[in-house]
Amino acid sequence: MTERYSRIHAHMIFGCLVFLFFSFFLASVPGTTWAGGLYLIEANSPSMGVAGAGAEAVATDASTAWHNAAGMTLLQGRELMVGAGLVYSTLKFDPDPSTPVPGGDGGDAGGAAPLLSAFYVHSLSEKWKLGISLGSLSGAALDYDDEWAGRFLVQEVELVTISAIPALAYRVNDWLSVGGGVIVTYGKLEMTLAALPPPAPGNGQVEIEDADDVAVGFSLNTLFRLSDRARLGIIYRSEIDVDFSGDVKINPLGIQAGIDTTIDFPQTVRAGVYFDLSEKVALLSSVAWEDWSSLENQFISTQRGSTQIPRGWDDTWHVSGGIHYRLFPDWLLQAGIAYDSSPVDAQDRTPDLPIDRQWRFSLGAQHDFSERFSAGGQFVYADYGDAEIQNNLLVGDYERNSIYFFACNLNWRFD
Repeated sequence: MTERYSRIHAHMIFGCLVFLFFSFFLASVPGTTWAGGLYLIEANSPSMGVAGAGAEAVATDASTAWHNAAGMTLLQGRELMVGAGLVYSTLKFDPDPSTPVPGGDGGDAGGAAPLLSAFYVHSLSEKWKLGISLGSLSGAALDYDDEWAGRFLVQEVELVTISAIPALAYRVNDWLSVGGGVIVTYGKLEMTLAALPPPAPGNGQVEIEDADDVAVGFSLNTLFRLSDRARLGIIYRSEIDVDFSGDVKINPLGIQAGIDTTIDFPQTVRAGVYFDLSEKVALLSSVAWEDWSSLENQFISTQRGSTQIPRGWDDTWHVSGGIHYRLFPDWLLQAGIAYDSSPVDAQDRTPDLPIDRQWRFSLGAQHDFSERFSAGGQFVYADYGDAEIQNNLLVGDYERNSIYFFACNLNWRFD
């Protein structure tokens, strides 16, 4: 008995060390994503190879702690997965001749940044599993030229989030598992735009600096084993309201004041299916609903008062499909496609969040080097649409609005 509890104690210490190491590693990297959108399905896991299709039901490695914690009950012992990669975005606006403010196209507002994640699953018993995930639920980073046509709406914006999700799962019986987790999210927002739009004179800047917050949400998860060949996973993630508090500066006047602005990361429901068609082929699919209408207004408060900035966003729908092909016993090939509806129309769209309908196309491969170690790589191309803008300061659309994801993952099974 003493030996058994010593072994459990050692395993839990190992898990804590893994968590602390990756907490420090991820927090030390500025900007885990570089994208024009908010929620990202690119978790730097093998599911990237199928555009996220069926991620809620696969449950074959440690990344299930992120996608669907209930799936941890299908794992044995301890598993650790780490992922690293690169995300590169290219965005270029094409101003219409009728745009109210003269200026350039802003250049390529995109760029490159690292993509990092970590997932760990610990078996407390045959039925109880504990997991921890670290990564980014969302992100946005854009850098337009200072004198572009939309400079009075945005010149530069950086929204970074890092989320830690400790989760617990329980296998109720042979066909049902349940789980849940706490989503602890750190967010940081910095933004610059030109001050004093026409007809007022001047070429100053308004800067929001070091606005950050820590917010907490939760997730509820279920996994149904429909048969030996089919699984269904359903997850719910709650809304997370991040209240960014920082400083706003108006240059060259040198005016500085405190500012609070709230961004609502909405609740979402996702369902995924995994089906073994044969020994070589598996089919995967997901559908999701995201409550982006909660971003209808964005609250901003300063020492001089408060206001609501209308966003006018709508709820979005997601659908994806993918295929696994077992080329050899130790080689798995992947392909997938995904579609997300547009959350906003041209009249309400702004260049700080130039999001339209989204198409994703992906490829991937996983290789089992042994029973204890596997590795893989994925590529995703995401098309964020024309993102047409029509308001009283800017008219036009994006001739380029694309994101490329390159990622690899390493997975260890310890016992």
